[in-house]
Amino acid sequence: MAGPLERTAYALGQTARAGVFWGQYWLSGRLTTPVKAPRPIDKPMPGTRRILDGLRELFAQDWRNIEAGYYRLPHDLAASPLQAVVRAGAYFSDLAKVEARRHAGSNSEVFEAPHKDRYPRYFLQNFHYQTDGYLSRHSAELYDHQVEVLFGGGADAMRRQALVPLHHFLKERRVRATRLLDLGCGTGRLLSFVKDNYPRLGVTALDLSPYYLERARALLRPWRDVAFVQAPAEETGLPDAGFDVVTAVFLFHELPGKVRRAVAAEAGRLLKPGGLFILVDSLQLGDVPEYDGLIEYFPVAFHEPYYAAYAKSDLEALFADAGLRTEDVTLAYFSRVMTLRKPD
Repeated sequence: MAGPLERTAYALGQTARAGVFWGQYWLSGRLTTPVKAPRPIDKPMPGTRRILDGLRELFAQDWRNIEAGYYRLPHDLAASPLQAVVRAGAYFSDLAKVEARRHAGSNSEVFEAPHKDRYPRYFLQNFHYQTDGYLSRHSAELYDHQVEVLFGGGADAMRRQALVPLHHFLKERRVRATRLLDLGCGTGRLLSFVKDNYPRLGVTALDLSPYYLERARALLRPWRDVAFVQAPAEETGLPDAGFDVVTAVFLFHELPGKVRRAVAAEAGRLLKPGGLFILVDSLQLGDVPEYDGLIEYFPVAFHEPYYAAYAKSDLEALFADAGLRTEDVTLAYFSRVMTLRKPD
């Protein structure tokens, strides 16, 4: 159980984190011009105070989870100030390029690159209008900082909500004999929290981008029993029923409908009977009605070609078709956390 010292450390660390990233979010807004929606948005749009209240509640929930013993204090709570300055400089240096793409509607530079025949078409886009899409070291180095600015410092806290169902699942199992697969692992942020809490848990990091996998290798180097696979989440090439837990964080909203169905089916195939699937992804329309305007505007401001369809999709039916039964759905800031089970 966490005590007063840990509470103080958490409060100071997260206050500083939110101040740094929210400040950069505010400055980004002053340095850029909003993109006009193609049609009027008639859904509620939250104000700054409502969003900040949501961020505070996310941190409060994060702390309650730590206090309850569901997971430890974040391993990188005390970030290097020098590193933070360097990353902020890189972020703002790239912001002008992102802004130019946003207003030009330019989102297919990656498709025209030499590696276009090596990846599925849906993947070859400048998601978020970011430089190089997901296909360069430069992109992989900037990504986590960009996402934290977008969420005012709350991205990692949303990811950590996946550790709550994982905690309950592992309480009844021998950790060393359990295997976890993270689909679309990106730079490995979720897995770094998983391994920090369960160093004996065998994990596999799967991503389609070799550059993001390279970044994940560096982040996860302190821990053993970590495997890396470069493959699409819809066709992993991994054996049937090879994992006790499968996770997917901020993956499904970037997949076209047909691929979402294929990834759900692949997760069902990869899980052992009784296995757990944990999804952390964006809120959907109606989850928090006050945010519906932002959800509708998001794919306009940030190139997210499959987001609008995701926001309206029936995820429970999608996973039911893949043989996965929904056990729990919780909301955390801008994220939806779903816990699903493959029947025995």
